[in-house]
Amino acid sequence: MFTGIVQALITVKKVQHEGDISRLTLDLAEHAEALQLGASVAVNGVCLTVTGVSGGSADFDVVAETLRMTNLGRLQAGDLVNVERSFAVGAEVGGHIVSGHVTGVAEVIERKVQGHDHTLVFSADPGWEKYIFHKGFIALDGASLTVSSIDRQHHTFAISLIPETLQRTTLGRVACGAHINVEVDAQTVTTVDTVERLMSDPNWRRDMGLRAEARG
Repeated sequence: MFTGIVQALITVKKVQHEGDISRLTLDLAEHAEALQLGASVAVNGVCLTVTGVSGGSADFDVVAETLRMTNLGRLQAGDLVNVERSFAVGAEVGGHIVSGHVTGVAEVIERKVQGHDHTLVFSADPGWEKYIFHKGFIALDGASLTVSSIDRQHHTFAISLIPETLQRTTLGRVACGAHINVEVDAQTVTTVDTVERLMSDPNWRRDMGLRAEARG
């Protein structure tokens, strides 16, 4: 599990494609300290397993499904990625709980800059747009952020970025057309799905109607 607080922008050292699997080598430097085989590391918000450690470098195997569902399949040597190591029990959660299981990919369709106010506008897939709410949590490339607005008519949402986020994450460097990993908030998913399931149950609706009549 992760907190969505990106610890470092890390350079992709090498990308090797071997059939239906790829191997990423990242130059973690001091962030590789005490890193063990099998440990979990979030790379652009994707939970990956450490398969090799050598000095300050770490290897990660990425399967075809992950390459298809995320932006990791677009990475090349020299690219920068957001990295967060898994948090320890009892550690401060500065963002929100992030699993590293990416929901989908959103395209940057607009970047607005007015002085220190930076806003990114993203496309929203109708399949998971229902889990996005104004002021709700969302993780973009692994960074915990707050939704500043959502336009359900045009299937877009926006986030506002402070200078610290611009400096410390990939989001300060993306341009229109870039594809960003999205993980919607798990608690929001549970709430929305539960309400939808109940509302589609005629027995539950009948019982609620009877209770309302009894109270009235």
